[in-house]
Amino acid sequence: MTGNSQEGSGFGRQPDKPPRAVVAKSAREALRPEAGTPPPKRSRQSRNQFVVFLNFVFSSIVFLVIAAGIVFYLGKREFDGPGPSQSAETILVRPNMSVRDIADALEREGLISDQRIFLLGLRAHGADSKLKAGEYEIKAGASMKEIMELMESGKSVLYSLTIPEGLTVRQVFDRIAATEELSGELPEELPPEGSLAADTLRFTRGLERAAVVEKLMADQQEMVDAIWERRADGLPIETKEEFVTLASIVEKETGRADERSRVAAVFLNRLERGMRLQSDPTIIYGLFGGAGKPSDRPIYRSDIDKVTPYNTYQIDGLPPTPIANPGRAALEAVANPSRTDDLYFVADGTGGHVFATTLQEHNENVARWRKIERERRSQAGEAPEDATETEAPGGN
Repeated sequence: MTGNSQEGSGFGRQPDKPPRAVVAKSAREALRPEAGTPPPKRSRQSRNQFVVFLNFVFSSIVFLVIAAGIVFYLGKREFDGPGPSQSAETILVRPNMSVRDIADALEREGLISDQRIFLLGLRAHGADSKLKAGEYEIKAGASMKEIMELMESGKSVLYSLTIPEGLTVRQVFDRIAATEELSGELPEELPPEGSLAADTLRFTRGLERAAVVEKLMADQQEMVDAIWERRADGLPIETKEEFVTLASIVEKETGRADERSRVAAVFLNRLERGMRLQSDPTIIYGLFGGAGKPSDRPIYRSDIDKVTPYNTYQIDGLPPTPIANPGRAALEAVANPSRTDDLYFVADGTGGHVFATTLQEHNENVARWRKIERERRSQAGEAPEDATETEAPGGN
C-alpha cells in the first residue's frame, strides 16, 4: 500500500527534464553578448523596383506638400503682416504700368519687403488684373494685402481745382496751366468768353488739361440751356448769347446773393427803356480784355470817355460778347429778375448797393457815396485827381 501511494502521489506531474549539461566558458566568452533574433526576411513583393519607386514618389509628394505648406504659411504671414514703411508715402500708378512694374516700384520705394511675395499674393487673391491707375497714399506700416486692396478699390489721392464765378476765360486758363497735378497742354485757341463753368473739380494726378476745359465748357452749356428754358416771359433779350452777356455783367457788378436779381432787374429795365447800361466792369473789359485790370489800377474819369466796343457808357445795348464767365446765381437772376422799377444803383459803402427809381434819388445816393469815398481816401492817402469810383449806372 505504501509503495502504491508513493506512485499515486506523482499523478499530474510533468516528468522531470534531464539536467542540461553545463559547458564551461572562459571569462571573455561569458561577457560576449548573445546574438538576437534575426529580422524576418523581406518579402519578394517589397523588394520589387516598382514598389520602391512608388514609395519614393509618395515620400516626395509628402515632402513637397509639407514644404509648400511651410512656404505658404510664411508667405501669407509676410503678405498680411505689417510693411516696412515708417511713414505715409504716395505712389503713382500710371495707366500703362504692369503689375510687375507696380510691384517693382513698391519695393524700390520701401513700401513692401519682397515684390515676389506681392505678385504671388495678387495671383492668389485673383487681383493681378484688377489694380487701378491713380495716385495712392500708403499709410505707414501698411501690409501688402492692404496695399493690394487700396489699389483694387481705386481710391486714389484727389486734388482740387476751384474756378470762381466771374473769371474771364484767360484767367481760367491761367489757373489750369498753373495746376501742377494736371498734365498735357491747353488748347491753343481760347474758347468764347463766358463759355466756362464756375466749379470746383476733384481729380486724380495726371488728368489732361484739355479734358478739364472740355468738361467746363460742357457743364456751362448744359446749365445755360436749362436756365434759359425756365426764363420769365417778356425779357428784353432775344438770344442765349445776350442772356449770358448780361449775366456776366451782373456777375461782375455784385457778389451779394441777396441783390443779384435786383441788379439784373435794373439792367433789364434800362434795356427795355433804351437807356445805356453804364456798367463799370464793361469799361474795364474794354480796356484790359480777358487779362483783367491790375489790382492797383483804379478807374479814372477819363476811362469813362474812352470808346471801346464794350464800354456801355459809350455804346447802346449790350457789349458784343460776355465780359466774364457767369455762375449759376447770376444766370438765374437774369432769367428770373426781381419785379421792380429800379433804374439806378450805387455802392453803399458796406459792400452792397442802394437802389433808386428816379435820377434825383440816385444823385442823392451818389452824393452820400462820394462823401464815403472822400473819407476813405483821406485815411488811405491822397489818390490821383483823375481817379474815381464811378457811380454807374448813372442817368442819361
